[in-house]
Amino acid sequence: MPKLKYPIFLYKHIRFFTTFYGKLKLFKINKNTVFYQNQDIFNILFEAIPEGIIIVDENKNIVAANTSAEKMFGYRHGELTNKPKDVLLPERYKTTHKNQFNYFVSQINAGKKTRGLYLFGLTKNNYEFPLEIALNPFTIYEKEYIMALIIDMTVRREAEKKIDSINIVLEEKVKTGTAKLEKTIKKLKEVNLNYKKELQQRIKIESKIKEALKKERELNELKTKFLSLVSHEFKTPLSGILTSAILLEKYQLTEQQEKRDKHLKTITNKVQYLNNILNDFICLERIDSSNENYKITVFNLSKVINEVVYNANMLLKSGQHINISQNTSDFVLQQDEKILELTLNNIIYNAIKYSPENTDITIEISKNENNLIFKITDEGIGIPKNDQKFIFNRYFRAENVLTTQGTGIGLNIIKGHLENLGGTISFKSTENKGSVFFVELPIIKES
Repeated sequence: MPKLKYPIFLYKHIRFFTTFYGKLKLFKINKNTVFYQNQDIFNILFEAIPEGIIIVDENKNIVAANTSAEKMFGYRHGELTNKPKDVLLPERYKTTHKNQFNYFVSQINAGKKTRGLYLFGLTKNNYEFPLEIALNPFTIYEKEYIMALIIDMTVRREAEKKIDSINIVLEEKVKTGTAKLEKTIKKLKEVNLNYKKELQQRIKIESKIKEALKKERELNELKTKFLSLVSHEFKTPLSGILTSAILLEKYQLTEQQEKRDKHLKTITNKVQYLNNILNDFICLERIDSSNENYKITVFNLSKVINEVVYNANMLLKSGQHINISQNTSDFVLQQDEKILELTLNNIIYNAIKYSPENTDITIEISKNENNLIFKITDEGIGIPKNDQKFIFNRYFRAENVLTTQGTGIGLNIIKGHLENLGGTISFKSTENKGSVFFVELPIIKES
């Protein structure tokens, strides 16, 4: 049996044939055609490949074509056999393809790696379509054959056209922006004879354009992240609500009240989770549009701390504890009480969620001349060093929490609120050891 030479490009399909290579015996029917003795196995292998396959002899006549190739070119079964290969090519490509064909085969025979041929095919109904061909020459009983693996590139070319169309639109936008910039520069030159001042104005304008383009890109990225977030974060709780609602119908007996209560609690928790997400989005909109109206009141810190700890205790994992080091009733603030509660809730909730069982969460409170300082320490998974500079970015989530439910907007929201109220937030964190968050807020905020 002569040894066939296969290019790397075809190996994933050719090896499908060679799996059964030792089981097949070849015999000669006539001078132009070689068939497998076991026709059923050959036909299964030949038709199994979804790409088109055509085999031509040394006279460039087609001796075999699989169903995929026949459908691709619009021919009935067996209709391509004994036709010249050029029947599949538009007239204008026949000379060019002949030269490419010969060069491609010579490169393969020389043992060099090659890439596929890119050209157009011609169907029986004279419809042209783009295709890619990979060729493999082989010899059987001193007769030369070429196996062609053919891929219809129509879909890919359409995608490329769409990309080209988008690029054209972008280029037009760049041209329009450039034209506006050139017009502005021309006006500046006519009005201002001072070169240095003109140059400074030009740099300023270019900087504004670059900044505008940067903000536009960032906005598009935020929109994409937002859609992905909404899709993911809403789908999971909604699925839980639907499942619990369906199961509730099955528990109608009096003694099944415990099971009903379990699913009702699940529904309540999921609805509350979705409500919190919607509230977060509302907060974002208010911060972005500067529509947030803060309510400044005088209150004792113990009221806020007791409420925060009470809510957090319902979320604690087994063995987790919250420790408070100071007497919180000693501190009185003139601030937005709800914003402080939101801030502490967010940080402590994260500490609980990202810390293992049997760990402590510590709240320390201190006071300097004008500010109250909160230090919240946990023993959780920490924040990877490379992610720390992005942790307050909207929708950002560290790589070690991507599988945990969350929106990535909580820290962004409280940072915006704190800055509006004259406060700050910062942190220190070591991965797999824990994090420490610092919140500093003026004790008195003028209303």
